[in-house]
Amino acid sequence: MVVAYPQTNPQPLDAYKTALEQFDRAVAHMSLPDGMADYLRYPRREFTVNFPVRRDDGRVEMFTGYRVHHNTALGASKGGLRYSPHVTLDEVRALAMWMTWKCALVNIPYGGAKGGVVVEPKTLSLSELERLTRRYASELAPLMSPQMDVPAPDMGTNAQVMAWIMDTYSMTVGYSVPAIVTGKPINVGGSEGRNEATGRGVVFVMMATLKKYGYTDPAKVKIIIQGFGNVGSNAALYAHELGYRVVGVSDVGGGLYNEEGLNIPEVLDYYQRNRSLRDYPKAEPVTNAELLIQPCDVLIPAALEGQIHQHNAPHIQARFIIEGANGPTTPEADDILNDKGVIVVPDILANSGGVIVSYFEWVQDLQAFFWDKAAVFAQLERIITAAYEKTNATAEKYKVDLRTAAQITAIQRVADAVMTRGFYP
Repeated sequence: MVVAYPQTNPQPLDAYKTALEQFDRAVAHMSLPDGMADYLRYPRREFTVNFPVRRDDGRVEMFTGYRVHHNTALGASKGGLRYSPHVTLDEVRALAMWMTWKCALVNIPYGGAKGGVVVEPKTLSLSELERLTRRYASELAPLMSPQMDVPAPDMGTNAQVMAWIMDTYSMTVGYSVPAIVTGKPINVGGSEGRNEATGRGVVFVMMATLKKYGYTDPAKVKIIIQGFGNVGSNAALYAHELGYRVVGVSDVGGGLYNEEGLNIPEVLDYYQRNRSLRDYPKAEPVTNAELLIQPCDVLIPAALEGQIHQHNAPHIQARFIIEGANGPTTPEADDILNDKGVIVVPDILANSGGVIVSYFEWVQDLQAFFWDKAAVFAQLERIITAAYEKTNATAEKYKVDLRTAAQITAIQRVADAVMTRGFYP
């Protein structure tokens, strides 16, 4: 039986405000040097570009794009590029800040960046998408290099878009530079396992969490996953393969719920054939909002920011929330969930599998020496599990929730690097 969703009208999420509030909550528990907290609140640089793209019918249309580097104390800035009509500079600032903490938390030598173009990619033909991508890449070229800034795919972009960016940059400098982006097709320097990395990392973190709290039988663990894109579908498939009971999934148009469990390979096949979960016959239809409050042990929000907020948090029945998306839970919802005893494993830990394997891809490209999928997944599990254990140790030390603990761990690592390097000049 599907639980009805209460009628509410939540306000739109201010992602940057959320990122700063999370940062302030963590810093309140820390003893940073004078000026350090203020320094880390600000992006290092922000780049806005306005550029023309010729449409197939000959019209020239202007587009706006962004690239924000939040911090580079630990290494080259790293972060995805998203194509969406909802991209804003504040959203990109927030995502860049979260990338800084994510890379520091899992202890890889990157700072945080993010970028995007204000466009609905579904309205572009393939040739228009290529022209937009190549022009955007040429505008970003002064900021990019394997040692300075390394983009990756995000919402609305994919491996083909990364290949076009790599080729554009390589043509500009006059030689092939596969390490300029990650998330590329394997035949031009991509890594085995990159497509599955974020979803698989979410499941590795979920498994470590369940083990800590004594959940030993996968068949008795009910999972709901909001979002059936790359992250959600790969998490659902891997969890199903391991014997967990995935009882609910959704895409942008709505979701499915079956308390006995869904046949995920069958659902995935249906989705790939129809490009939608709508009318799948072996489950009850639910809205995205309703899916979040159905009974389950583990809830994995793997869609957009701000999906769990003060209006629906009181109704969530999950024991654990493993954040597959960036910023899916607002600070107000965090407070409600913490009071309820819900364990929230934060995005910068739970969805870090993508950037970890992007790091592997970058290393492989620089060395021109490539690993098989088994090696990639083994190293991914090692790194993300160690980050989970470090976060738990910090939570116990400071007596804080896991989100604050993850931020404390990451912020301290970045602050230590800044102090060791010193302020220039």
